[in-house]
Amino acid sequence: MNKKLIIIALTVLIIIAAAIFIIGRNKTNNSDSNTTYNNQPDDAVRNSVWTPPPGTTWQWQLDGDFNNTVDAEVYDLDLFDSSKELVDSLHQQDKKMICYVSVGSYEDWRPDAQDFPSSVIGKKYAGWTGEKWLDISQIDLLGPIMKKRLDLCAEKGFDAVEPDNIDGYDNKTGFNLSYDDQLKYNIWLANEAHQRGLSIGLKNNADQAQDLEPYYDWAMTEDCAVQEWCQDMEVFIQNDKAVFQAEYTDEDVDFDQVCKNAKSSKFSPILKNRDLDAEIKTCSQ
Repeated sequence: MNKKLIIIALTVLIIIAAAIFIIGRNKTNNSDSNTTYNNQPDDAVRNSVWTPPPGTTWQWQLDGDFNNTVDAEVYDLDLFDSSKELVDSLHQQDKKMICYVSVGSYEDWRPDAQDFPSSVIGKKYAGWTGEKWLDISQIDLLGPIMKKRLDLCAEKGFDAVEPDNIDGYDNKTGFNLSYDDQLKYNIWLANEAHQRGLSIGLKNNADQAQDLEPYYDWAMTEDCAVQEWCQDMEVFIQNDKAVFQAEYTDEDVDFDQVCKNAKSSKFSPILKNRDLDAEIKTCSQ
């Protein structure tokens, strides 16, 4: 065989080997993210979880001394700061329970903070000390951490999960995240929650509401009245799912008008302090 043929043969072998390596690497990287996010939602699984109807009343408290006397059908509390005993006691009062957990940001004070590899931790989250954005495109790395958090939510007896910061693609995270990256991650989260018997809500992220409504069991908004995007979440009401609406006292919001609008929109508005302590104003007050 002449030298020219030998060089051609070696080149072909190198190309084939490179292709095999790339395919193998992609399969490895996507091994955890292949959890049916490309499929249509499993109606049997989704319909087995709690789906709050429009108009459901709620309380949201993540800070301060806990108050269990708020007249609400649903309590939304921090996953790590709430004990199973507290969840059980509120269940005995016929309350539904939602666990708050950030799935799109790293918080350095959480007990599992050491589990996050440095490669998924991005830019600082503006306004919140110790918090940084996550690279949600790396589901293979984030998946095991988030699965443990969902496991804990289920083990403590919560009925649902409030996944915070599921709109990183629309923020300055330090990563080149696309709409499709976010969609895949959010669908993956919904499927994982449902597999544990947990209901899940779409928090903010109005631009993906139409795409994600089939996978999510309710929605939650912050400042949608002030920022004038509440209508983007009406797809949930149209499908008989609650929209929990939070407006804040540090904004120039006409809460009386919000309550008037809620009579026709069927949203569930509350007025809260930005630090989310026990203080609350509802439309019935």
